[in-house]
Amino acid sequence: MKLYSCITGPDDEMFCKRVSDKLNRGWQLHGGPTLTFDGKTVIAGQALVKEVDDEVFTMETKISAY
Repeated sequence: MKLYSCITGPDDEMFCKRVSDKLNRGWQLHGGPTLTFDGKTVIAGQALVKEVDDEVFTMETKISAY
């Protein structure tokens, strides 16, 4: 099964920790990060993908469990 996740939030240490957590659980970066500015805060986004063997994706799959 192939999984996709997109993490967004202020470009701060917590955002980096959230991405690092996924990387350390076997996720891979999908493309580069994106940045935007909402007038007061820089907002970052990073897409990640993960392939899980021997499981089938359904709409009930809890992506956060991976």
